[in-house]
Amino acid sequence: MSAPPSKTDVQEIPEATVLFAGDSGDGMQVTGSQFTLASAYAHNDLATLPDYPAEIRAPAGTTFGVSAFQLHFGAQEVRTPGEKVDLLVAMNAAALKVHLHRVRSGGTIIANVNAFEEKDLKKASLDANPLTDGTLDDYQVLEVPLTTLTREALADTNLSRQQVDRSKNMFALGLALWMYSRPIEPAEEWIREKFDDQPAIRDANLRVLTKGHHYGETVDAIAVRYEVNEAAMAPGTYRAVQGAEALALGLVAAGVKSGRHVFYGSYPITPASDILHELSEHKNFGVITFQAEDEIAAAGSALGAGFSGHIGVCATSGPGVALKTETIGLGVMAELPLVVIDMQRGGPSTGLPTKPEQGDLLQAVYGRNGEAPLPVLAATSPGDCFHTAYEACRIATKYRTPVIVLADGYLGNGSEAWRIPDTDALPPFELNMETEQTDQTIHKDADGNDQFLPYVRDPETLARAWATPGTPDLEHRIGGLEKEHRTGDVSYDAANHQKMTELRAQKVQNVADEYAPLQVHGADRGDLLILGWGSTKGAIVEATERARDEGLRVGSVALRHVWPLPNDLGAILEHFDRVLVPELNNGQLIRVLRDQYRREFTALNKIQGRPFRAEEIVEKVGSLLGRPAPA
Repeated sequence: MSAPPSKTDVQEIPEATVLFAGDSGDGMQVTGSQFTLASAYAHNDLATLPDYPAEIRAPAGTTFGVSAFQLHFGAQEVRTPGEKVDLLVAMNAAALKVHLHRVRSGGTIIANVNAFEEKDLKKASLDANPLTDGTLDDYQVLEVPLTTLTREALADTNLSRQQVDRSKNMFALGLALWMYSRPIEPAEEWIREKFDDQPAIRDANLRVLTKGHHYGETVDAIAVRYEVNEAAMAPGTYRAVQGAEALALGLVAAGVKSGRHVFYGSYPITPASDILHELSEHKNFGVITFQAEDEIAAAGSALGAGFSGHIGVCATSGPGVALKTETIGLGVMAELPLVVIDMQRGGPSTGLPTKPEQGDLLQAVYGRNGEAPLPVLAATSPGDCFHTAYEACRIATKYRTPVIVLADGYLGNGSEAWRIPDTDALPPFELNMETEQTDQTIHKDADGNDQFLPYVRDPETLARAWATPGTPDLEHRIGGLEKEHRTGDVSYDAANHQKMTELRAQKVQNVADEYAPLQVHGADRGDLLILGWGSTKGAIVEATERARDEGLRVGSVALRHVWPLPNDLGAILEHFDRVLVPELNNGQLIRVLRDQYRREFTALNKIQGRPFRAEEIVEKVGSLLGRPAPA
């Protein structure tokens, strides 16, 4: 990459947050993804927040059709997609209107001036042009005619006007890459591969990308170019990974390490569909994918895979979990392995299908008829999705139980710099499947014949015997009716039903015995503990650091294991005077905590379809500990 000309100052900064916003057809997700890839190549730590509109074909230029992609990258550890935005690339007036509040005072705005005409302002419900009415006086504004410049760059091509205009995001990408000293080569390579069979489109995008990059070098309005050094990260091989990708790769790793097939039964639903897309690329690892006709069929097929001795998985969102509930209950009763991934979104009903929320925790822990406990895990970051999916498969097969994994749209669509794990260091699978008769699992029936006992249990885990159908001399039946505690025969005996109910509950509780000790970030005792679960971890840890910088005795814990709760959590709670529980719901984990520990907890609830910002948690901490809110 050529050195910057002397007219432009180069300023070294520790981190930056960039936001690309425009119509759904403007390619903002592609633009943001390519900027992310360039930042990964530059060895920065990073976190992203894609933001999709729920409408499939929202009218162009309207506020409810705005698509955005936010990226936070830096030379230091990055835990969240960023608080305030340093650079907003607004492809039209609606994008500026929707996202201006996220830009810090003094931040930079690149505005596609061609999309601020009277008709554009009307579509965005703006009474005046923000480029001229003083709205942007507190910002550094760079008015760039992106549409005009793109058309000029491609004037000698045979592309249609629509094809030409769709390339303007590459101009914006090239300019943004130049402004933050990002390498342009990864984007060039992606364009060549993406449009290899469409040379005219390929060459047009490459030309416009280069034009945008050169524009930064020649325009007089840009006085500063930024440089972000490499992050000091632990040794290893890194890649940028989305949470949905990481979930899929965790499932693949589980199949390879266990020696069993992974069967993935799926029905398309936002935001879980990307897991199916990723898994379908890994059939060489023995992964079997099946797109079912509905959510119920997807769950039934996955449970059938568990019955056949393999790892059955299905993924969905909250509405789909409701439809899968009876099958999950069957898995609890039959004591078969099943992994259900819930990519949570705003609800209820269809709700906010493209926005994240943590609204399904109580549904996951309690949402079945009868006494039907099961383990519930919650991924804490896009990269942690890999380990959470892997652990869910291991627990499901070891304890013969359905397991629910809670992620959400923020984790599934978001990315981070992920150190590729050493698969040899992953915990081993303990399948202990029955392959032949033993003294423990066989007895004589009333006719003197050998009978396999499928509900004889491991004395440590209480997991029942698991035999693949068709194994000679181990024939057995299972179903949704209550079983006699050893033979598995249908039983209506009152005492047996209580015994089996208690055994199933204790089996799930035993899972907590193998959790790793909880890690307390910050102070291990003090005035306040911030306790959260799942995707709130990044904001919680960042808030903890800021509170400690202010001299406050604050620690934090982020739970991956939501149910059963960790055995050592009670002792940690005793070391703090107060406990704050931030959640992206109206207070769900806090209900579980109050039930289990009978002490006071303080809620911090956000239900806006957006993740927490660290400053929101810091403000609440300050108010609880008598510190005034920042001015």
